[in-house]
Amino acid sequence: MARLTKKQKEAYAKIDSSKVYDLKDASALVKDITNVKFDASVDLAVRLGVDPRKANQMVRGVVTLPHGTGKDVKVLALVTPDKEAEAKEAGADYVGLDEYLQKIKGGWTDVDVIITMPSVMGKLGPLGRVLGPRGLMPNPKTGTVTMDVAKAVTEVKAGKIDFKVDKTGIVHAAIGKVSFDADKIQENANELLQTLLKLKPTAAKGTYIKSIFMSSTMSPSVAVDVKSVS
Repeated sequence: MARLTKKQKEAYAKIDSSKVYDLKDASALVKDITNVKFDASVDLAVRLGVDPRKANQMVRGVVTLPHGTGKDVKVLALVTPDKEAEAKEAGADYVGLDEYLQKIKGGWTDVDVIITMPSVMGKLGPLGRVLGPRGLMPNPKTGTVTMDVAKAVTEVKAGKIDFKVDKTGIVHAAIGKVSFDADKIQENANELLQTLLKLKPTAAKGTYIKSIFMSSTMSPSVAVDVKSVS
């Protein structure tokens, strides 16, 4: 095992490993144990009692964090000419169609979210090998395939994120920055957790939310009391 640095030891010393923290205390603690020199992301890892291999137990959704993610999200709007002005006015960073399709075909993926229209999805199909592994393929379920392009762009810029349970049954999501007040971290985390509770599959049996851990970039994880959010 790699030796811990002095700062890492100090961070671990502040966590009671035998304890689970309520969401308020965890949000404050994760700020206290973060000692990197940049504005680290705050992440939530939620282990669910589901079998993602079964379609009726797949958990996927979107949530608009009340205080945003703290990240400047780059949005590409792949739209027809009649929708370009609408997308630009809403704040999309890149707007167009064929020229960006060619750039993506060449390997360009320097964006965080792609929003498009139903009529354009046929052109995106062949680019699935490029966009799929990066989580950039638009999907009607996450609101990124829509005729209301302006609304979709505005929501993403305001802090709307999509999440999906991975093959091990865990949902990972960035819920803010350590520069946020602890109350804002708590409220963002709670919004995600309440959304997950609403999405509980009827086929899921037993304990639904098994564990919750909060951490920041390069910090130890803080165990969150499931009972404090259920």
